[in-house]
Amino acid sequence: MYPPELTAPMEAELTSRGFEALHTPEEVEKAITENDTVLVMVNSVCGCAAGNARPGVLMSMDNEKTPTKMVTVFAGVDKAATEKAREFMYPYPPSSPSIALFKDGKVVHMLERHHIEGRMAELISENLKMAYNAFCS
Repeated sequence: MYPPELTAPMEAELTSRGFEALHTPEEVEKAITENDTVLVMVNSVCGCAAGNARPGVLMSMDNEKTPTKMVTVFAGVDKAATEKAREFMYPYPPSSPSIALFKDGKVVHMLERHHIEGRMAELISENLKMAYNAFCS
């Protein structure tokens, strides 16, 4: 588990831009099942989360179509919430960082760590925008 003083700024990078931080399995289940489209970012302390995933996901919000709800869980911090999110992401293996788009409670688009690591934030953003355009109202 990482200390909160280390991860709080990383979480705030997303929550300050409209993401809701989820800390319990119940919050995760409610967010995924009670919204039309939900973007779930599994946050991480790794360099590819800081340099690629978080900037890319934030850039992707500058699009005509966006998910109904945007949430984040933090791997290594919110263990039970992260495990619950990963249950919904099955059959994709656990990966952090990762970004999943859900529609009506089902994964319709997934970026695993190997899709993020070494990719520029702009490429991640464009990938997500294509998914929003296909699945979001």
